[in-house]
Amino acid sequence: MVTSKRVAILLATATAIIWGLSFLSIKIAVTVVPPMSLGLARFVIATILFMLFFAAKRSLPRLALRDLPLMAGSGLIGVTLYFAGENNGIMLLSASESSIIVGTIPVLTVVADRLFTGARLRALQYSGAIISVMGVSLMVVESLKISAQPMGYLYMGIAALAWVAYAFATRPMLAKYSQTEVTFWQGLFGALGFLPFALLESMDWAGLTPLIIMNVLYLAVFCSALGYLFYIISMDVLGAGVASVFINLIPVVSVVASFFILGERLSPLQLGGAAVAVAGVYLTTMKARKPRPETVPT
Repeated sequence: MVTSKRVAILLATATAIIWGLSFLSIKIAVTVVPPMSLGLARFVIATILFMLFFAAKRSLPRLALRDLPLMAGSGLIGVTLYFAGENNGIMLLSASESSIIVGTIPVLTVVADRLFTGARLRALQYSGAIISVMGVSLMVVESLKISAQPMGYLYMGIAALAWVAYAFATRPMLAKYSQTEVTFWQGLFGALGFLPFALLESMDWAGLTPLIIMNVLYLAVFCSALGYLFYIISMDVLGAGVASVFINLIPVVSVVASFFILGERLSPLQLGGAAVAVAGVYLTTMKARKPRPETVPT
């Protein structure tokens, strides 16, 4: 799939908007659909959509046996583990708080790149990482005074670390397979990972209103199918370092949309911490010397 740089920029922007709004949809959907069942539903639907796509092209997605462990592992980490953390975290926190925590993933990836690949970091990147941690810490401390939901932050932390591992594992797959093939296989293996946990959950089917169904479909079609595909295309064309700058928009979109749609309100200290965190992420990624796999799905 050949994509121009201009189209890749548009796709990266669209991804940030789609994923920023996803926090609101998850917040609404988990009031009825349990976390693991929600993950299963959205990725089963997304997988079916990709199967229809391949059927229309009259082709089958490729996967060599030697690449099966890494493809399956990246799907289980980037889909199952990530959304197990995110869905459970959003149940306990506001959509705004959750998006800000996830929005620090680029910082975690830069640090992981330094620890595991020996990549050199400049003073600006070190400063940005420290500033981002300070901003998140300020927001978390203030949030705990209000809601006292430390488990929510633990779940979101698990999600963030899972996405960092997923991004590193996905990079070699993109050198061998198309973006649609990678997205399909990871979604399929991720859906299979949800299955045993979803079977243990119970759901109030009477509460499955058109609003809940609409939000589940939005998560499946736009966030899990199109969002993942747009992300992989933009990362492949622009490089993950450039793509991450657009991903910095996710918490901004989520906080603004949560204010107008869900009526969520952050305290002045929370807003201040969020602004500091986003600024730190921007400083950390704005002048990275080489592409790095850092972004955020939802």
